[in-house]
Amino acid sequence: MRKLTAFAVLFLCLALVATQAFAAAKITIINNSPAGVGFNDPTPATPVGGNPGTTLGDQRLNVFKEAARIWGENLDSPVEVRILASMQHLTCTATSAVLGSTGISVIFRDFAGDTLGFFPGPEFAGTWYGSALADKRSGQDLAALDPTIPAGYQDVNMRFNSDIGQPTCLAGQGWYLGYDLNNAANQINMLTTMLHEFAHGLNFSQFASVSNGSMIDNFPDIYNRQILDNTTGKTWDQMTNTERVASAINSRKVVWIGPEVTSFVPGVLSYGVPTLIVDSPAAIAGKYEVGRASFGPALSSTMITGSLVLGLDPADAAGPSTNDGCSALTNASDVAGKIAVLTRGTCTFTVKTKNAQNAGAIAVVIADNAAGAPPGGLGGSDPTITIPAVRVTLVDGNAIKAQLNASVAVTVALGLDMTRIAGADANQHALLYTPSPVAPGSTISHYDDSSFPNQLMEYAINADLTHEVKPPEDLTLPLLHDVGWFLDADNDGVADGSDQCAGSNLTPGVILIGSCNTTVSNALFSSGCTIRDLLANAAVGDTNHGWYASNVAHLGNALVSAGVITGEQKGALQSCAARAK
Repeated sequence: MRKLTAFAVLFLCLALVATQAFAAAKITIINNSPAGVGFNDPTPATPVGGNPGTTLGDQRLNVFKEAARIWGENLDSPVEVRILASMQHLTCTATSAVLGSTGISVIFRDFAGDTLGFFPGPEFAGTWYGSALADKRSGQDLAALDPTIPAGYQDVNMRFNSDIGQPTCLAGQGWYLGYDLNNAANQINMLTTMLHEFAHGLNFSQFASVSNGSMIDNFPDIYNRQILDNTTGKTWDQMTNTERVASAINSRKVVWIGPEVTSFVPGVLSYGVPTLIVDSPAAIAGKYEVGRASFGPALSSTMITGSLVLGLDPADAAGPSTNDGCSALTNASDVAGKIAVLTRGTCTFTVKTKNAQNAGAIAVVIADNAAGAPPGGLGGSDPTITIPAVRVTLVDGNAIKAQLNASVAVTVALGLDMTRIAGADANQHALLYTPSPVAPGSTISHYDDSSFPNQLMEYAINADLTHEVKPPEDLTLPLLHDVGWFLDADNDGVADGSDQCAGSNLTPGVILIGSCNTTVSNALFSSGCTIRDLLANAAVGDTNHGWYASNVAHLGNALVSAGVITGEQKGALQSCAARAK
């Protein structure tokens, strides 16, 4: 077995009472906040949204427990998942913040099944797994078997920002600590954020460097084995370091090919990709992806058609460019009834759009002023805006403006391309987030932000998310199934559907029939059945003792032939069966 300790994969997204067990997977939360702060903050609080806590610290901790409950009910593992949790200062400004970060403490490869005979499958050769997933796949606590890993180690380290709402950290906003979705517009739903970070700790993540392409010890991980670049036709484990670096910024050309996610994509994601279709001139004709606006009317399948025109305004105190739209447009007669093209910078997107609207524009295209892809969204809020606005990249914007500067008529259609699924490629594989420039901590280990409806595992937490982690609302759980968190109701290491003995009796040790010692120890087979299961099945439907004894004899012969027990043990097994009542 190989391991890597002190390994922290950070996922930057906008992280108790020692033990709590939840449903099919036991999740243990260790409160790492100092006394009086974070999860121990004694500030009085009023219960909210189903959260009964009466102090700020209690409410925060309760939200973490609720996130653990939700994930525990959706996962199967015979080994507890240990999470070290704290609230502390994280990167923050008045307008942006890291909401949470997650680190996987140890990763493993080349591990085998447990020593009791359960999980006896082949070694997981040459593939890294995060420790919680490795434990699930091996059926044992791998860290506990390694004397070099300190006692009390945790699988995952989560941190959440304690400063949200302070003047220097998203001023005017704050955490919402209810279990529901009733947060105000200026509140960030903590439960949504925690569900996101849990998924990273459970291996919704890959371990290769997105900056230099290197893989740890030159071995791939279970996540990047399922990343496909549509340009090269290679998965990440097949690439060179240089190819992985290029793939990490191959915007909207990199997909997840795991079978379960792919099967659910058409039922979770919607048809309709925001698109600017340029009909003429031929030099720039084609489809251009655009970023949506959070204000104004949404794009629809009913295309807005018309001509593009540069919006012009004075170079003044409001904005130094004559195309930034930060002041009233001076060519309103040209803009009226057309789609105005403006340039990002200086003033807000809503100001630009409102000035174009006032000039009579039917829509607005805002060209980026910095290199990067894919096109970002347009933030802001103004209920008086009644025309749609979109954003294009610097490269696309320059190509379009070059034609307009040459006084060429550019005719377009703006709306949703209903032939494509938002957040998927033509083969219905989910797109992964590969922005240019690369975003360490976010690149590849998230779904693309073009996904619609928005998904829990996009790089940013969106206000319209639910607390669902599975279809038909969300694709998070299917990806975890693809990396190895398969459904296994009896936690015997054999996936439901392949398991021939649901509800296996996994009790280890020597088997007794009545009080008779068979000398045979329990073992699990690849079918999902244990010897205890097979003995119990031998009695099902028997009309008399003789039939039972005969079935046990046949079972003993089969076990001897398979080399599982000796002839002497077979004799003891039959003797105990003969004496059984």
